Amino acid sequence: MTFLVTGATGRAGRHVVDALLAEGHRVRALTRHPGRAAFPPQVEVAGGDLTDPESLRGALRGVVGVHLLTTGGDDYATLTTGPELAALFAEAGVRRVTLLWNGRVGPVEEAFAAGSVEWTRLEATDFMSNTLQWLPQIERGRVEEMRGDVPVAVVHEADVGAVAARVLMDGGHAGRSYTITGPVALTVRDRLAAIGKVLGRRLEFAELGEERARESWRAAGHGEELVEIFTAWHGTPHPATPVVRELLGRRPLTFEQWLATSFAGR
Repeated sequence: MTFLVTGATGRAGRHVVDALLAEGHRVRALTRHPGRAAFPPQVEVAGGDLTDPESLRGALRGVVGVHLLTTGGDDYATLTTGPELAALFAEAGVRRVTLLWNGRVGPVEEAFAAGSVEWTRLEATDFMSNTLQWLPQIERGRVEEMRGDVPVAVVHEADVGAVAARVLMDGGHAGRSYTITGPVALTVRDRLAAIGKVLGRRLEFAELGEERARESWRAAGHGEELVEIFTAWHGTPHPATPVVRELLGRRPLTFEQWLATSFAGR
């Protein structure tokens, strides 16, 4: 069977590719910049853009399952091409799709819910790798972040990829929504303390007000839609769920495991 992975060069997408390959499946990786993609030789790389559904026709040939982003473009804006994508997938004979959700039901989710292709919605909590955004501040010894005491069960991207691959391979998850998390909820302060322990340094934390946080996201080039999503996300607790254990039969990867590989030698 051939599976198409959109956003294949992204942090979660690469792990979807790896998990499917590990099970012996054929994988086609979709990217807007195929010339820049670096995958194992057995992966077929296809060019295409989710904001232009017609560009996907060739990539969908012979595909039984698709891992689909619900955002697109450089600004990660919510895709408005849901109806066209749902119709194209059905026409191409795609059997099932995983929808990597950004926290708000949009045109993609609505279109697949009304269509004939088996769909499963996957919501990941904050990726552990988002912690790398703190690196410049960590080097200075002081991290400013909004709402440092809100607990979130941050998730390893490999677990997101493994769950997506399992759902695509197995089927039987039609119409379900899964929140994929790490094993335990951690606050920003908790994560910073763990980083300090690995680095052998004392790291200071400073609470960042909402307006300053919004300004920093805008300065980083994020549009107002993402700024609103980030603001709501940072203020909402996200407890651990049993999804990884139930679907993969193992404990989720821990923040400490992620640190061991991501902060080694820093």
